[in-house]
Amino acid sequence: MKRARTALLAVPLALLVPTVAVASSNNQVEISATPQPVEVVPLPCFPSGKLTLGMTNTGRKPTIADMRISGDSSLTLSRHQFSSYLPVDQLVKAPLEITVPRGTAPATRNVDLSVGREHLSVPVTIKPVPARDNLLLGEQAVASSTNGDMKLCGGVDGNTDSAQWGASGWHDATKGVFPDTYGVDFVQPTTIGRVVVQTLDSAKYPAAVMGIRDFDVQVRTGSTWTTVGEFRDNVQGLLTVTFAPVPVDAVQLVIHDSNDHGYSRIIELEAYGN
Repeated sequence: MKRARTALLAVPLALLVPTVAVASSNNQVEISATPQPVEVVPLPCFPSGKLTLGMTNTGRKPTIADMRISGDSSLTLSRHQFSSYLPVDQLVKAPLEITVPRGTAPATRNVDLSVGREHLSVPVTIKPVPARDNLLLGEQAVASSTNGDMKLCGGVDGNTDSAQWGASGWHDATKGVFPDTYGVDFVQPTTIGRVVVQTLDSAKYPAAVMGIRDFDVQVRTGSTWTTVGEFRDNVQGLLTVTFAPVPVDAVQLVIHDSNDHGYSRIIELEAYGN
């Protein structure tokens, strides 16, 4: 009796498994990637080159496909595989971020995509470092902590739009715990005389409710930190401090409190020579 009951149970379980092909040379999967070429700049926090990868199943049955992603050794890729279930005649997309180390010479390299016998080579143009008035743009950010929903580089990526909070910007990971720090370490002494701070300030999240409240602006020469600006009871989204230009090794904010007493939120931190 036990054997009979086991056999009967096996039938409905098998019927629950959908009929799906596994992508092979017999399946038709088209590969796409936009934009082409994609451009990158060799700075650690400069906005990365972004590709949108695509797979389209042009066969007659749904399938599962694995895209293999590889590139020149000078390129750092955010992923090396894109796997997905593909309905018939439906484009399925995934992001790919591309960065290059500081000092990488201008050149054109390739990212190679493959699914079965299908291949696509995407050109990547490595650009020279652009002239920048904002001396912090794209430089290596440092912080006391970074919330898992944000990126460390979000406060020095050039995006100053508070309405895009979440896509860009930075905040710490220690709710209600202060002080927090956020800044940039330079690779060589850099002369600055003005620092601009933009905290979160949008119609939905005004600075008076969500912005940083009490904070100091500091610069470092050698091992010595000097406070060049102090702000208390702040309710503004944009603040500037100017001082006699001086060569420094680093710039940072030391945040003692925010207006919601929860997190320190920075949209962009900038520094200029004068």
